[in-house]
Formats: sequence, C-alpha cells, structure tokens
Amino acid sequence: MFRRKLTALDYHNPTGFDCKDETEFRNFVVWLEDQKIRHYKIEDRGNLRNIASSEWPQYFEKYLQDVNCPFSVQERPEAVDWLLGLAVRFEYGDNVEKYRNCTPASESSNAQKAADPLINLDSNNPDFKAGVMALANLLKIQRHDDYLLMLKAIRILIQERLTPEAVAKAGKAKEGLSVSLDKHILGFDTGDAALNEAAKILRLLHIEELRELQTRINEAIVAVQAIIADPKTDHRLGKVGR
Repeated sequence: MFRRKLTALDYHNPTGFDCKDETEFRNFVVWLEDQKIRHYKIEDRGNLRNIASSEWPQYFEKYLQDVNCPFSVQERPEAVDWLLGLAVRFEYGDNVEKYRNCTPASESSNAQKAADPLINLDSNNPDFKAGVMALANLLKIQRHDDYLLMLKAIRILIQERLTPEAVAKAGKAKEGLSVSLDKHILGFDTGDAALNEAAKILRLLHIEELRELQTRINEAIVAVQAIIADPKTDHRLGKVGR
C-alpha cells in the first residue's frame, strides 16, 4: 500500500514495512519527522522520539494535529499515507532541480509494462485480493492462493469467452440439422412404432446434453490449468511444486 512512496523517500524497508507493528510504526514516524517532514524543531522532538513511553499515542495525536493531518490515530493506515504524501511533497520541494532533470523510463521498459499490465500490481493489497476474489466468484474460476495467477486465469477466460466477437458468435442461433431416424438403431423394441420413434429422439437429445456437459467440463479443466500452469521450483526439494 505504501511501497511506492516509501521507495521514493529512500526508506530502508519499503516492501516489508508493517504499520500494524507498533515498534516499527513508532520508529517510522520518528524517521519521517527527523529526515523528511521536519515540522518540529530538533529540541521539540523529544516526546515523539520517546517510543517506549505509554503516552506516545497522545504525542502522535498532537503531532497529527500540528501538521494539520485530517486523520486521527485510530485511522492509522490513512494517517500514514497522508504523512507519506506530505513527506514526498517536501522531498520534491527540497530537490526540485534533481527531479526536474530526471529522464523518463526507457521505451523498452514502457513496452514491457504495456505488454503485461499486471507487472506493477501489488498482490498483497487487500482491495486487490477482494476484487480478484469477487471476479473469480462471478466467473466461477477455481480459487488459488496466488492472486496474480488467479487474475491471469480470469483474463484468459474473458479474452476467450467475453470479448465482443466471442459474445456475438455465441449469440448466433444454432442451425438445426436434419436427422434421419431410420439410420439410428434403438437397440430394443417397445412394440409400438410411434414409441420407438420417440425413444430414438430422446436418445439423440440425451447424447446432445452429454456433449454439452463434456464441453463445460473441458472449459473448467482449461480454467484450472491456466491457474496451475506456472509452477515454482523449490531447489531444496529437487523438484517442481508449490
């Protein structure tokens, strides 16, 4: 959730930061004030730096009020994101020339991102997981622990079944085929010619239903294979597996 802003601010652990860890969170707030925001004078930062104090939450609440943060201590993720945004603005203001002269990313990098729009997604984001799970349930996609793989399976299904061309093709009425019942052997005799004809028709309809069922089974297998077709290698075990 905060990775990009933490990376921009050169935080030492942008990918592993956990704002729910109280000690890590308090140290992070001190680092943010000391290194980036610098709202207080150095001599006025003592209470905030005293992370072992039981009164630290009150000091942090006052700090949020002093920097005009619209969120409270109870809204920790929102407050952290707001403080990071403030720090990024100050960082840019202190280094305008540095960032003004930054060259854009290479064309090859842009091409790679365009080729795979999933490359920059944060698969640990709760909103991302909830969205993927909602789509999977809607499309009846097999669940998987790897949400990116599940999203790839959803994309494959949408491309193959839900594009305008696929929908238009599926919406076309099937043309009926003339069937000669004389060429089909019933295998038993009811003693009534009309009943024999009806039995042949029912058998043909049953066969058509079995074919439709087999098609759906094949589609389900394809969807599952799309999810599990990218195994990870565990070199410690000397085999491929999850």
